[in-house]
Amino acid sequence: MAVNNNLAKRPNKTSLTAYLTQDAVKNQINSVVGGKNGTRFMSSIVSAVQATPTLQECTNSSILSAALLGESLNLSPSPQLGQFYLVPYDNRSKGAKEAQFQLGYKGYIQLAIRSGQYKKLNVLAIKEKELVRFDPLNEEIEVNLIEDENEREETKTIGYYAMFEYTNGFRKALYWSREKMEAHAKKYSPGYKKDLEKGTQWTFWAKDFDGMAYKTMLRQLISKWGIMSIDLIQAIDADMAVIREDGTADYVEMEETPKDNVVAEQEPETSPVEMPVQESEKAPETSVEDDFFNQ
Repeated sequence: MAVNNNLAKRPNKTSLTAYLTQDAVKNQINSVVGGKNGTRFMSSIVSAVQATPTLQECTNSSILSAALLGESLNLSPSPQLGQFYLVPYDNRSKGAKEAQFQLGYKGYIQLAIRSGQYKKLNVLAIKEKELVRFDPLNEEIEVNLIEDENEREETKTIGYYAMFEYTNGFRKALYWSREKMEAHAKKYSPGYKKDLEKGTQWTFWAKDFDGMAYKTMLRQLISKWGIMSIDLIQAIDADMAVIREDGTADYVEMEETPKDNVVAEQEPETSPVEMPVQESEKAPETSVEDDFFNQ
């Protein structure tokens, strides 16, 4: 998925649409996507960038490389589908904004299901008064779910549960309390700690805590005990990275290296959907964070 053209190295002054229609870039897209799908692919990138204004400040080559990775995994960049995101990251060492590839928790589910190995796969927020008990030894959970969906949606979340069952009957389950997830987010996302201190919403954790928690649960569960397809391994390896022209992944330096870098995750500076940056404001610096999902 390398973007082999000198145009990609120029400052990002060319509009994305014009960039994508250049012969060298079109040839690269067609070599990966091919035929009529090339038009569909380019339209999906343009739509995703239009939905996230700050992405328009990112280098065209980084946008294309991240999108090509998602395309090779047969995932959609649509923020509404939540399979993967093109996320703006301020690379201060290069003095430029670049687009990161970020796998969403629904992307984890899609890739796992496609492997054909999973009979069941689920992740769920557990609400207050629903949890009866969770037995970590036998990985059995007992809950009394709130039946009214509206009431359940408005009820405080106290934890997160994820499980999978293979087609051969092997089963694995995981439960984290809200407090454990909160500690996880604070440990690996300095940006989230700043959000809590300042009352801002720059990070994914602040904007969509449940979504990040789902991704964390699935990634912890699948990366440690799940069957990993080639696509899933590739997606996890590239999650939260800027994809370079030669196809390599460039990760943001972490303030603290987790013991198990299989579940390491980065925190970009802004959300993949909303960019509430005013002209008088400057986004706070953020760093990476251990997995998620997502997540």
